[in-house]
Amino acid sequence: MPAVLYEKCGHIALITINRPERHNALNPEAVVQLADAWKTVSEDAEIRVAVVTGAGEQSFCAGADLAELITLFNGARTPENDYDRAVMQDFFMLERTLLRNFDCGKPVICAANGNAIAGGMEMLQGTEIRVIADHAKLGLQEVKWGLFPAGGSTVRLPRQIPYAVAMEILLTGDLISAQRAYELGLVNYVVPADQVMAKAMEIAERIAGNGPLAVREVRRSARECINIPEKEALDKEKMYAAPVMFSKDAREGPRAFKEKRKPNFTGS
Repeated sequence: MPAVLYEKCGHIALITINRPERHNALNPEAVVQLADAWKTVSEDAEIRVAVVTGAGEQSFCAGADLAELITLFNGARTPENDYDRAVMQDFFMLERTLLRNFDCGKPVICAANGNAIAGGMEMLQGTEIRVIADHAKLGLQEVKWGLFPAGGSTVRLPRQIPYAVAMEILLTGDLISAQRAYELGLVNYVVPADQVMAKAMEIAERIAGNGPLAVREVRRSARECINIPEKEALDKEKMYAAPVMFSKDAREGPRAFKEKRKPNFTGS
């Protein structure tokens, strides 16, 4: 059974980390297959939104597999198979896996069916919308093991929640509850475990039904303008808005509204 499952549901990509017996920790096989999945999302013009989740009921992702992945990186073991060799030959692959310094160009929804710890929480921070099970815990425990949360958390977390809280999470390595994450604005929805996927897919379907060109450029503008001066950001926004406003979809949308029907968007 693959370590990562990829399914295409119309305009939605469903990605499942499939190592429930290891809390969906990322071993070299999972890293390679997840990196490939994000690349597919990026390159497939039919995909308008992606949902990433974990198999089982306990964990979304427990981060790097300490026994299989970290020992490879720190030289405690040598490559033993093609997945090991692929990871060692392309260090950017792990960044793509965690959505660090890699933009798939489509909205990503995290359907955290359970704990999101270490790399699992770092991946969550790289997504746009987060739905999490009410029993789940979140945290960055790297410092407890003498490691660094190098998947983007020291940059992203202080920007996504209050600085002092982010620093407490980063420096203590302590976990927080799903409800606390919601109160901090780190996640959008906290729901019972058996409702996580339904809620995530509901949101994905709503996004997929919108104008794909508009969604892509709105997302792009928001991501690129968030940390630059207002004047520069407004100029960038205008640049991203122009091709949308003059697109075929921008004519189709108002026409469908007037005719009281669902728009037939083509992304052009």
